[in-house]
Amino acid sequence: MQTEAATLPGSPERPNEDWTATSLPASGAGGTLVVLDGVTPPAGEDGCVHGVPWFTARLGGALTELSTSRRDLTLSEILSLAIRRTADAHRNTCDLSHPRTPQSTVALARWDEVTVDHLVLSDAALLLRSPDGAVRAVLDDRLDHVPREILRSVAATDRLMRNQEGGFFTAAADPAVSARAITGTTPRAEVRALAGLSDGATRWVERFGAGDWADLFDILEKEGTRRLLDRVRALETADAETATPRGGKRHDDATAVYVRLE
Repeated sequence: MQTEAATLPGSPERPNEDWTATSLPASGAGGTLVVLDGVTPPAGEDGCVHGVPWFTARLGGALTELSTSRRDLTLSEILSLAIRRTADAHRNTCDLSHPRTPQSTVALARWDEVTVDHLVLSDAALLLRSPDGAVRAVLDDRLDHVPREILRSVAATDRLMRNQEGGFFTAAADPAVSARAITGTTPRAEVRALAGLSDGATRWVERFGAGDWADLFDILEKEGTRRLLDRVRALETADAETATPRGGKRHDDATAVYVRLE
């Protein structure tokens, strides 16, 4: 089994709000992959004294520990319990009812000798490569269906769409959101390798159209996770120098994790 990870901050002036971990038990029979992408709030508008990096570290640590130690729980149950633990750690000091209370997207995978379980919430991504080379992307595309005119307004997004029916969902303070995650199970024999990506890394496909998911996976396997992120940064820089840049963040926190199971 082989694992490799890379992460880059969107700006050297701000902490990286992505978080990632892999856990490989000493037996070598299974493991866990976690990728979180913290949601950046407007300055000073999250009702929390800790901040997003604190939140993603807490939530990520809980997800990693529970995925490894509680094999009796489904990934949805693990996410619910991890959210509850994290909320309990700061509910006495912070306003967890604030729509921008620290929150994150989630990509979570767990495997053993028989199966590979997956969970995705919001715009992180999990990629599963089969022995014949085909790549399946596990995505939660609800954010893509939010009208652009709403997303252009932070207030409208928070009031109408964030963690609400008909909108999109993130891991924040409500354990019930775990039921909204995209989940599934694949036979281990049908998965040669897998990858977890924050949306800063999926830009290579989704924002710039530089290739498809299989092309991206080829980069991970042949060139490594850091090379994928370097390619994304080059595309972002080139786009910013055009006459009609795409808008939004020039650079985003970007994380890629690759795990070869064979």
